[in-house]
Amino acid sequence: QPWLGPPPPPEVLAPSPPRGTWAGKSEFLLSCLGYCVGLGNVWRFPYLCYRNGGGVFLIPYFIMLLITGLPLFLMELSLGQYGAAGPIAVWKCCPLLKGVGVAMLIVSSLVSLYYNVIIAWAFYYLGSSFQSPLPWSCDAPSNQDLCQVVAVTCRGYVLQNASGSAGWVSASEVFWNEQVLGVTHSSGLGDPGPLRWPLTLCLLAAWVLVFLCMLKGIRSSGKVVYFTATFPYLVILILIVRGATLDGSLDGIRFYLSSDWSRLQSAQVWSDAASQIFYSLGIGFGGLLSMASYNKFDNNVIQDTLVIAIGNCCTSFFAGFAIFSVLGHMAWRKQVPVGSIATSGPGLAFVAYPEALSVLPGAPFWSILFFLMLFTLGVDTLFGNIEGITTAILDEFPALHGWKRKTALLGGLCFSFYLLGLLLVTQGGIFWFTLVDTYSTGFGLIIVALFMCLGIAFCYGVNQFCQDIVDMICRCPPWCSRVLGYFKVCWAFLTPCLLLFTLIYTFLDMYSVPLRYGAYQYPAWGTSLGVCMGALTCLQIPLWAAVALCHESGTLSDRFQKATQPLHSWRTATTQDVARHVIDVPFTITLTSND
Repeated sequence: QPWLGPPPPPEVLAPSPPRGTWAGKSEFLLSCLGYCVGLGNVWRFPYLCYRNGGGVFLIPYFIMLLITGLPLFLMELSLGQYGAAGPIAVWKCCPLLKGVGVAMLIVSSLVSLYYNVIIAWAFYYLGSSFQSPLPWSCDAPSNQDLCQVVAVTCRGYVLQNASGSAGWVSASEVFWNEQVLGVTHSSGLGDPGPLRWPLTLCLLAAWVLVFLCMLKGIRSSGKVVYFTATFPYLVILILIVRGATLDGSLDGIRFYLSSDWSRLQSAQVWSDAASQIFYSLGIGFGGLLSMASYNKFDNNVIQDTLVIAIGNCCTSFFAGFAIFSVLGHMAWRKQVPVGSIATSGPGLAFVAYPEALSVLPGAPFWSILFFLMLFTLGVDTLFGNIEGITTAILDEFPALHGWKRKTALLGGLCFSFYLLGLLLVTQGGIFWFTLVDTYSTGFGLIIVALFMCLGIAFCYGVNQFCQDIVDMICRCPPWCSRVLGYFKVCWAFLTPCLLLFTLIYTFLDMYSVPLRYGAYQYPAWGTSLGVCMGALTCLQIPLWAAVALCHESGTLSDRFQKATQPLHSWRTATTQDVARHVIDVPFTITLTSND
């Protein structure tokens, strides 16, 4: 029959470049699991457990997983898989919220900027672990003046410093501050000092490795994750078994799981649980959305959500046994409470735990395993962030498709991040690292997730979104409808409320507790710079919403209504996917036209 309708928009007629898919389901699952299971699972979750009531913390943790983590995780995976697009292009479903995708891109860029610095630290420690004795142990010749044995008891060594004052002098802390960071030569944020050349070379090596692993996109990174995503589990298992054989390990485990039920009355506990779920699952960064966009259209996204999210949370819990069993042994040797050793962040991964490993028989072997685990954990997470950035750029600029242009794009991104990251490997780089770490994933990231949830639920339509998921799964079993009913309630009410609660508490905590690194308190201009960093992310949402409204015509109400309607290219792309995966009967359509 002759074509009777209006001609389709130019964006529909423009051919889209072919989009690759994962070679197998296992590659996608391992990539997502490696992306989610990061350094926070090792150095933040165990600390939060003991700080917030021990085993009692698991109650708010899993409640937040059910109400906030799983719904938002499923939303990102479903949105990327159904739209087959990156964090920016996927918002063709609701052009008014294109700024959410741009904000995701900014967050991923800021995180990539400092996250590879952690990998550089791990790389430096990994190379130093091949020395015997370890350079941060009391047995090292350079540390003999720091640690002096003055008495031997049946429970280990009692140490004192060279001046004779009782206590344990940490050679590990001296190595971290002087040999690695050089922070003792910097007075603060305004005094970065010269570059630390060993870290500069390690950072360059880390970016070169990321570039090589992602050179062919998911075809190369999908193969690498078979090692990088599974190796940390092997190391955690080995460390748990080794820790269980150490004296004092049960004291560390008891300290880790000790229950203080009164802590459930504290809002801080619930806020910590929500933030840990939020950050450990990688929600709002765009990485999950980008990786899901390479899935087959009929992939069971609900099943993937349950496997990845629950696997990530269980990893956090079991990693605590590996950490606190060894810290318990360290406390036993020092004859001090475990709480005086336990800490969070880089202090745990690069000071407390290496010190504990240094007193074990065969210390270099255990140190190599631990820092190789940190290295693979960091690289996996960075893969997801860089994938989100490159996918977003390629979707917006199709002319960059092609192996040479994509390689040039990836090389330019890695080199730019390397140059920007040089500030973080100066003598005062740890101060800038802490600033970027605190504010790049602070209130801005929560606002991004809040608008993503509200936009899909009320602008795109929660019923339509659920129908899209059913279309992808094709044959939705009875349990699928009940699960989607639960998620529908979360998306429309429970999840936004909890995100709003977390956001308010984040603002209160930010203004009530000044930012510090050790004894150094950040100046007002430094805090203001960090707030501007978070505000830059948030401003993308109203900015691009205003651009979308300006592109429409009519009254403000008409423009708003048009800007919340999916574009023709969104419906065309998804319809093609449905036809390709659902209709399997060959047919022929003949079009004729009359002059």
